[in-house]
Amino acid sequence: MYQFSVPCLESAFRLDSSQVVITGQTTIQQGDRQVLIFEVRLTQPDWWCRSCGCQANSRGSRSRQLFHAPNGSRPVRLLLRLRCFSCTLCQTYWSEQVPADLVPAGSKLTRAAINWALVSVVLDGLSINAVARNLGTAWNTVNEAVLEAGYTQLISDPTRFDGVTTIGVDEHCWRHVGWRSDRFVTVIIDLTPRRDGRPARLLDMVAGRSKQVLKTWLQARDTKFRLNVKTVAMDGFTGYKSAVREVLRTAATVMDPFHVVRLVGDKVTHCRQRLQQETLGRRGRKNDPLYQVRRLLLTRNKLLSETAAPKVDAIIQNPRYEALTRIWSLYQAVINAYENPKRLQGREKLACIIDALNADTTRGNPELRSLARTLHKRRNDILAYFTHPHSSNGPTEAINGRLEHLRGIALGFRNLQNYTHPASQSQTSQ
Repeated sequence: MYQFSVPCLESAFRLDSSQVVITGQTTIQQGDRQVLIFEVRLTQPDWWCRSCGCQANSRGSRSRQLFHAPNGSRPVRLLLRLRCFSCTLCQTYWSEQVPADLVPAGSKLTRAAINWALVSVVLDGLSINAVARNLGTAWNTVNEAVLEAGYTQLISDPTRFDGVTTIGVDEHCWRHVGWRSDRFVTVIIDLTPRRDGRPARLLDMVAGRSKQVLKTWLQARDTKFRLNVKTVAMDGFTGYKSAVREVLRTAATVMDPFHVVRLVGDKVTHCRQRLQQETLGRRGRKNDPLYQVRRLLLTRNKLLSETAAPKVDAIIQNPRYEALTRIWSLYQAVINAYENPKRLQGREKLACIIDALNADTTRGNPELRSLARTLHKRRNDILAYFTHPHSSNGPTEAINGRLEHLRGIALGFRNLQNYTHPASQSQTSQ
């Protein structure tokens, strides 16, 4: 059974400060929405003179309007009445001060409103524009408050980097216009929670995409963090690998399976395009056999439908496309190696594929030659995946997808700080 207490209007509207009390309310129409306004006063009047200690006389009051956490879909405002006093003895004049636990210094938003906005952005995925509309205030007011609160409570948390043993590194295109160097950020993800089944979390986003960017970020961390990181998952970009090798000398670098399979898949596509030009002298058209199977060649063989499988078989059995058949078979073998439920067997199988490909001269097949060089160069990083559990960069790609969603609902950021901090706050709290 429920145990009821005396109704408390202050508690119902998140005015948990013991220094204020609601003395009245009204509703006004603002555009297409109703705004709920509460008149609020301090519970303990400041009657005593700060200079001589004598009891003062009341000299009216001054008002301050504050934006509060909304009530459902209705914005809520507080009209805070601050009493003014004057001392008859020493003529000192003063007024009551806004309680610090109600409103931060210099803010138009109450602490309840700031916390509500932070939760809406971080957990609910709302845009700053939507939050500002629900609060009934300006975009800049909400944005500045969320940035400051998020930085104080989340980003500047000294324990944020504690216990990190596995990180993922990837680049992210935060805008699709402007100079090439300004479009990318380096995303650092904490993959350590994956061992416990919890979601990965975003550690930081750094402007730029280069060896120096990641190296500078790693050097800025304390010695304890650098010694604690044992595994770094990444794509095939050698700049990130070089940065890790120079700063985290004891950490193992792991090339993610997604990027390995994609690397081989790109070679399948390049080979198909080359053969298309050699046989027909032009780019593919919808009725060309090679063009019709452009996506089917990148599908796992056992997932092909009954109508798709004959189309692929017709291509790989054609002697004119022998080069494509070889690289397609290699693509399927790499996928099967990663699919093997026994990790050591999968590692052995993939190692044999890399070694056999490197030993083969692959004359007349430039795609296989290029692939052989890359796989041989990153052999240790590729095989390290099988001996380092939970080192997949998949969660990194997932968070990148969340960042793309953030960019979409914001209708395009122009300021990197406005893009980075809400994203960091959103993923740090997961």
